[in-house]
Amino acid sequence: MAKSAELPKTFESSIERLNEIIRELEAGNIPLDDTLKIFEEGIRLTQACRIQLTEAEEKVKTLISTHQGFEEKPGV
Repeated sequence: MAKSAELPKTFESSIERLNEIIRELEAGNIPLDDTLKIFEEGIRLTQACRIQLTEAEEKVKTLISTHQGFEEKPGV
């Protein structure tokens, strides 16, 4: 059921674990306490992914703005 409280190191690993959590929750055959634990893990993973995506977006914006010939396009 619930795995270690330590979050995966990569974005891809986090997404993979989130998919596992979704399958476990949808199956609905785990005790309530375990359900709450993996749901909480899913929330932490979601927050970690959101932070990683924001950091990646900022890095891309910085790279684009510091290289000649490239312009940031709104909405892209």
